Amino acid sequence: MGADRREARQTSLRERLVAQGLDALLIQSLPNIRYLTGFTGSSALLLVRAHDTVLVSDFRYAVQAPKEVGSVARVEIDQVNVWERLRRVLAERAAGTVGFEAHIATVRERERLEGLAGATRFEPTSDLVERLRVAKDPAEVAAITAAAELAQEALASVLPGVQAGETELEIAARLEAALRCRGSEWHPFQTIVAAGSRAALPHARTSGRTIVPGDWLLLDFGAQVDGYCADLTRTVVVGARADDRQRAVYEIVRQAQRRGLEGLRAGMTGREADALAREVIARQGYGEAFGHSLGHGLGLEVHEAPRLSTTAEAPLPAGAVVTVEPGIYLPGWGGVRLEDDVHLGADGPALLSDNRVELLELV
Repeated sequence: MGADRREARQTSLRERLVAQGLDALLIQSLPNIRYLTGFTGSSALLLVRAHDTVLVSDFRYAVQAPKEVGSVARVEIDQVNVWERLRRVLAERAAGTVGFEAHIATVRERERLEGLAGATRFEPTSDLVERLRVAKDPAEVAAITAAAELAQEALASVLPGVQAGETELEIAARLEAALRCRGSEWHPFQTIVAAGSRAALPHARTSGRTIVPGDWLLLDFGAQVDGYCADLTRTVVVGARADDRQRAVYEIVRQAQRRGLEGLRAGMTGREADALAREVIARQGYGEAFGHSLGHGLGLEVHEAPRLSTTAEAPLPAGAVVTVEPGIYLPGWGGVRLEDDVHLGADGPALLSDNRVELLELV
């Protein structure tokens, strides 16, 4: 992963805490904890204070946590209750005002914080770490690129064997196996394989539907390398040559994606970015058939900031990695979506995936 940026990230966070009038931040988001410490387990609380960082976890991670975290945080392992251990850590010194991640805290967790309060004042915060995570450093970009390359290789190994008579689930199983065999740590989201009219469902759940000749086959899938996600979508025709309508709709989506990829720039608003592709689709009369946003940020989570949508007025930050994924969805007929991953560098957008989006007919 290159140079270790964890301490620099914590320093940047502390600067933000001072600006917010906070003495510390309690972090529960596991992606945020990984970003700041390297810890990859499924249970932890992280307390970032002015002069130290403390990771609290449980017995399952007694060996793993110190190894992953190293010197960037003190590790406290509790055999029974991580919240009770957090109470003891807070009692070590006057805590003052401690922020907590209100955007993810459950009602039960807020009740626990109330029970811990004592001399500590807990203040709700939102996205303090997430805003740091938006701009990716070179090592993060490299990890996302590696995940995209892995995903592309997996797809290339599976597509030649796809044929009519198979089910969506059978194809998804082969694709997911190919991803894992090539080193994907996990699937960033449930793989979508949708055939025929089900390709009109933007977030279809892969089913037992059997593919028939001439079907659309939409594949939305990802890979994960060093915790970082890639997210790709390809749409192909199976068992026959595409008909005129299929070719026409596919070409509109391809042109919309091309305009989005070529026109995207850091500094434009998410709404302006979305409009690049949306205008192409709307001009052809399919504006109502493109109902989702153009894209989203990628990183330790498959959906993170920034947003490329009709309601996103914030500028796209330099260094962000985003998806560009226009689509047209026609109920009862099918749908087309094409998705690639892009880094918004200072010199313009750089593709991290292969953008191989010529219409593929598997006959």
